[in-house]
Amino acid sequence: MGYKVAVVGATGNVGREMLNILAERQFPVDEIAALASRRSLGTECSFGDQTVKTQDLDTFDFTGWDIALFAIGSGPTKEYAPKAAAAGCVVIDNSSLYRYDPDVPLIVPEVNPGAIHGYAKKNIIANPNCSTAQMVVALKPLHDRATIKRVVVSTYQSVSGSGKDAMDELWLQTKGMYVPGQEVEPSVYPKQIAFNVIPHIDVFLDDGSTKEEWKMVAETKKIIDPKIKLTATCVRVPVFVGHSEAINIEFEDFLDEDEARDILREAPGIMVVDKREDGGYVTPAECVGDFATFISRIRQDSTIDNGLNIWCVSDNLRKGAALNAVQIAELLGREVLKKG
Repeated sequence: MGYKVAVVGATGNVGREMLNILAERQFPVDEIAALASRRSLGTECSFGDQTVKTQDLDTFDFTGWDIALFAIGSGPTKEYAPKAAAAGCVVIDNSSLYRYDPDVPLIVPEVNPGAIHGYAKKNIIANPNCSTAQMVVALKPLHDRATIKRVVVSTYQSVSGSGKDAMDELWLQTKGMYVPGQEVEPSVYPKQIAFNVIPHIDVFLDDGSTKEEWKMVAETKKIIDPKIKLTATCVRVPVFVGHSEAINIEFEDFLDEDEARDILREAPGIMVVDKREDGGYVTPAECVGDFATFISRIRQDSTIDNGLNIWCVSDNLRKGAALNAVQIAELLGREVLKKG
């Protein structure tokens, strides 16, 4: 016997990816519902070899449904997630709404699977921010070995993290560079994104950091260890899909780069591609469609006693969002619901 699963926001980038991954990973689904706003009612979505028509989220009854994967943003989630949870359906939410709620577990299955049992307080589980998700997969096995004191991370985040309109803006601005009269002014972003980088993701906070940077700090502490100090600079780059991160790590204990490489090779969810030669590393273009978080450029930082540098790349629509949500559903099924 399998599960009755609803995908909320099924017509968006992440929602469609959730449907794809549920099918690819052969999640034990007895019945699937693709939910969206009324304006998208009847839109067709693919689920494996099936075509599913979207239903109206506003009138949908979650009673009798096991799991709802939410990909609709904090505003609508605030309205609909409590309704689903109250009906007995476990909500796995991709928005930021519940990530910092002490009564809602924030889960990356390779990192803190034991936290899954905390779902019962509100019948809700939070999915972390895309930039955090791939980073903590890499940090956790190293933290277990040598205890991380401080992390300095610079991100190179693709436009798909801002949604379809952002992807369209990059495409149209790029074309406009070569076709006179077709120039496109910024609308999604505050400045041109084509052939440019923008050191600004989400709103600015009083201390000069952006909310995206704050999220990486708060979520890493909640998922791995509140003692870890972390500072981030988050940058939007003209890449369609795939986030990259340059991560500098300071440990309490010395960790040799060769041992770190071996640890990461054995860690769940990680693929190490680290050759000191032209092309001996992974770029975002190569990670698209893959489940793994790729680690390259592992090397000692000689400026501190116990430091390492690593390069981390992952498909943000997958590990950063849809894949992690499905992995949470798989974990929930194995550890709690036990139907599939």
